[in-house]
Amino acid sequence: MARYSARHAPRHAAPRRASASHAARTALGRPVLATGIAAAVLSTGALAASVSGGTASAETLTFAVDGVTSSTSTEQSKTEQADAVRVAADRSATNAQRAVAAARSAQREQLAAARSAQRAKVKAAALAKARKAAAEKAAAAAERKRIIANAQRDPKSAARMLMPDYGFGPGQWSCLERLWIGESGWNYRAENSSSGAYGIPQSLPGSKMGSVAGDWRTNPVTQIKWGLNYIKLSYGSPCNALGQWNSRSPHWY
Repeated sequence: MARYSARHAPRHAAPRRASASHAARTALGRPVLATGIAAAVLSTGALAASVSGGTASAETLTFAVDGVTSSTSTEQSKTEQADAVRVAADRSATNAQRAVAAARSAQREQLAAARSAQRAKVKAAALAKARKAAAEKAAAAAERKRIIANAQRDPKSAARMLMPDYGFGPGQWSCLERLWIGESGWNYRAENSSSGAYGIPQSLPGSKMGSVAGDWRTNPVTQIKWGLNYIKLSYGSPCNALGQWNSRSPHWY
């Protein structure tokens, strides 16, 4: 049977001395505490130096960046100012163009309104003139109708009204009036007992007046129309007819 030998030293066994070779290995393989502290001090110095140098570099870099930033900021400010000036100029030009366009538009509208008002005025004037003419025409027609209806009592008014229809002006009225005073005294029933001449113009024979209308015996207007046409065809005017009437004895025309 094999003899038992303990693998581990007893717990309370005395510590073994390290051999010289072991101490040497320890010194070579692991730095002692003092050496570690020195290294740490050296490392701290180097780091401090490094940090100090880095701070200087950082300050220099900061100055450089600040200079670039300042230059960039100035250029940007100039650019922004130039842009602002350009935008303001563009806006001013646009506003000016809009103002000009608005003024032109307002001017065109005013001109159109003025033309429209003028056309309306001309149209209103023409309409008023037409209405006035129509009213005058209606009044003249009504007056004509009244005079004709009253011709038996006032044949002279009927004759004066009918004269323009045969081209005789107001200057011929006095001659016509005297001529027919001498012939019939403006009596639509006057009849010459010796010749048979009849009516206001003393038509011979009286039946000639039937070419105007069949009521020649009783209608002064029919007699006057026939007499004015006869004077126009035979003498040209009442004054010419009167001149011939006065030159003859006994009087006739």
